[in-house]
Amino acid sequence: MPRDWSELFITDAPSAGGDDPEASAQPRRGLFRRLRENLAKTREALGGEIQATLFGELDAQAWERLEEALILADVGARTTASIVGTLEAEAQAGELAGGEALSERLIGLLAQTARVGDARIDVRPKPTVILAVGVNGTGKTTTIGKLAWHLQKELGRTVLLGAADTFRAAASEQLEGWAQRAGCGIVTGPEGSDPGSVAFETVARARAQGADVAIIDTAGRLHTQDELMAELGKIRRVIARQLEGAPHETLLTIDATTGQNGLRQARMFAAAADVTGVVLTKLDGTARGGIALAIASELGLPVKLIGIGEAVEDLRPFDPEEFARALVAPE
Repeated sequence: MPRDWSELFITDAPSAGGDDPEASAQPRRGLFRRLRENLAKTREALGGEIQATLFGELDAQAWERLEEALILADVGARTTASIVGTLEAEAQAGELAGGEALSERLIGLLAQTARVGDARIDVRPKPTVILAVGVNGTGKTTTIGKLAWHLQKELGRTVLLGAADTFRAAASEQLEGWAQRAGCGIVTGPEGSDPGSVAFETVARARAQGADVAIIDTAGRLHTQDELMAELGKIRRVIARQLEGAPHETLLTIDATTGQNGLRQARMFAAAADVTGVVLTKLDGTARGGIALAIASELGLPVKLIGIGEAVEDLRPFDPEEFARALVAPE
C-alpha cells in the first residue's frame, strides 16, 4: 500500500526511494504526528473503551464494549463483528494476551481490513484521465485542486482541469481558483451547458497540448438520483469515445462526517460509475473515521486518498497501518 506520494503514483520512472532511510523517515514521523492530531476526535471516541478492553479483564462485557466503540466510530457492524470475533477467539485459545499484544493485533486487523484492491493511481497513460465524482459538499472540487497541485509538485506532471460541473453555481469559478493555485490549465463551459461537451473538450485539449493528466469535475446533485447517474454515464461514454481506455481512474469523494450515509453514497456511485477508488475527506472533523474501514471492507473499494485538514499538504495517500495506529495506539 502507498505510504507517500512517490508510492501512490504508478509511473515509468524508476523509484528514487531508499537512498537514505533515515532522511525519509523523519518527515514521515512528522506526518504521522499530524495524522494523529487530525484523527483526535475518532481516537477520543474509541480510546476509553478500547484501552479499557485491551488492558482490562477480557470478559464478555469487555468484548461488547469494544464492539460498541468500533460501531460508534462507523467501522460498520459486519466489519466490527469479524474483527472482535477474531480477537476473542485468539484470546480464548491462548494465542493472544491482553495489553500491548492485543493492541497491536487490533491495529493489524484494522489495517488488514482496509487493504483491498490496488490503492495506487496509474499515471502512465498520456494523457491519464481522472474522473472525479461524488455529491456536492464532500470536498470534491477542493480535492481535485489539491491532487493537481501534488501531481505537479511531486511528479512534475502537467495537468489540465475540466469543469464539467456546469449545473452548480460558481462551480467553475471555484475550480478556476484551484487551477491558478496549482499552476495548471482549465477548460470551462457556460453555466448550464452540456457537461459532456466540457469533458470532451478537456480530453481533446489535453491530447493536443500534450498534457500528462486531465482531471474532470462532475456534478454532484441533479434533480433525481437517476438523472445524476445517467449524466455520469454519458460523460464516461463521451470520454471513452475521445480516448480509448479512458477514464483511467474514477475517484469518488466521500465526506467522512456523514458516516454511514457516506457508505450508502459509495454503494450508489460504485454501482453506477465504475468507481476505482475513494477519497475520504474531512477526517479531522469527525469521530466517525472508521468509515474508511467500512467502505473498504463492505464495498471492496480501496481508499486511495484522505483529507485531514484545509492545507494542500493535508490531502495525502491512505496508509492503512498508519491510519489504524493513529486511531488506536495510545500517546
